[in-house]
Amino acid sequence: MELAELTRRALAIRARYAAQETARTGRPWSRAELAQGFVGDVGDLMKLLLAKDGRRTATDLEAKLAHELADCLWSILVLAQACDVDLEKAFLQTMSELEARIAATPAGN
Repeated sequence: MELAELTRRALAIRARYAAQETARTGRPWSRAELAQGFVGDVGDLMKLLLAKDGRRTATDLEAKLAHELADCLWSILVLAQACDVDLEKAFLQTMSELEARIAATPAGN
């Protein structure tokens, strides 16, 4: 599946959440609230990574890890749209910058 298709699916699900939020609180989540939800997902991901490294215990670790990574991706796709960021373009530009930085850094530094 292409990034554009993933984004469309993420936004369709986000629209359903926004409708629930509006029904419950009178408005959908703001960008800051979306980011706060993402931070919670990253925290959950961190706990699972600690378990993967043997520092914590977790049942059904691989499935939970896959789920949490997907949650984080969903949040990134939704936040990018909410902030009017062309994520594909930004990703490619950032990767080019990183490649240039790595190429300019002598080995061992």
